Amino acid sequence: MLIGEVARRSGVSARMLRHYESLGLLRPTGRTGGGYRAYTDEDIARIFHIESLRSLGMSLREVGRALDDPGFTPSALVEDLIRGTRERIAQETELLTRLGRIGASRPAGWEDVLRTVALLQGLTSESAGRRQRAALSSVDEAVPVEALVEAALNEADPHVAGAFRWALAQAGEDGPRLLEEGLASPVADVRRRAVQALAEIPGAEVTVLLRGALASEDPAVRGYAALELGARGEAEAVPALLDMIVEEMRDVDAADALSALAGTPDLADRIADGLVHRLARPAAGPAVRRRLTQALADIPGATTERALEELAHDEDRGVAVTAAYLLGRRAAEGHARTRVRPEGRGVPQRPQPGSGGRSAP
Repeated sequence: MLIGEVARRSGVSARMLRHYESLGLLRPTGRTGGGYRAYTDEDIARIFHIESLRSLGMSLREVGRALDDPGFTPSALVEDLIRGTRERIAQETELLTRLGRIGASRPAGWEDVLRTVALLQGLTSESAGRRQRAALSSVDEAVPVEALVEAALNEADPHVAGAFRWALAQAGEDGPRLLEEGLASPVADVRRRAVQALAEIPGAEVTVLLRGALASEDPAVRGYAALELGARGEAEAVPALLDMIVEEMRDVDAADALSALAGTPDLADRIADGLVHRLARPAAGPAVRRRLTQALADIPGATTERALEELAHDEDRGVAVTAAYLLGRRAAEGHARTRVRPEGRGVPQRPQPGSGGRSAP
């Protein structure tokens, strides 16, 4: 079979077949009477073998080794091909993502494209200062929220992370949805950055997401969500805040959040009951019980008073002393309040000279 016929049947151009010959990959075993190349069935089979191996991403040099080296083992080469293919896919995916983000910014001209590219590069720069400047600039530029969220969830520098959180708080409605996906990340740091970023975004939608974060298996995520929900006056945060005191995880912040929530009359007794219940648990050690007792300090109401009166006689001297001190402080504060009356309502005035001992008019 002549080269033209082989090219027609195999789909490999005559030029490429000659190139294979020049590299020694293909050697037609026959010649016609006129001296033209004649390809046998074995030659045709080799052409298909070459094309098959090339389709796997192998170079022509690797194809030659695979076909001609009797000791060649394909496993290592296949692993290299897999690794190389994954790298190419990652690069192409990154390029596709970048193009999509540039398209989402709706550039009016090449200047807009170049500015967006510069900002996107700044978000992932090795320089912390450049990343921070890019984050701050993103508020005034058409930077896609997806790029901001991705950068924020991967930012380890605390100062730069703060800039990203600020930028996301200004970024609009898509930010919370994308950050919610970060809450489900298998990477602990990403989950925590996601909840911290959500905590700085106002609005009812974010409050709902933070309530959902209370069910997270990650205690740090639960903690951030509970503290922010407490600051927003959400009663659902109470159990998580109580647990934070028990677990000594930002327990002072948790106690402050409970104190703020206790300003709502309906919640004060509920919080006090929760603290007392945890105090009575058999597994509560001395340190836990002291922290819980201290947390009662700014919780108003009769439930707290009764609990402190009982704790003042606790077997644990640290608990008893703390409870007694808090009772004394509350009594002093209560006495001080009874002495303060609104101005102009029956408060005796100092007699003026020559008034005959009567109050001044």
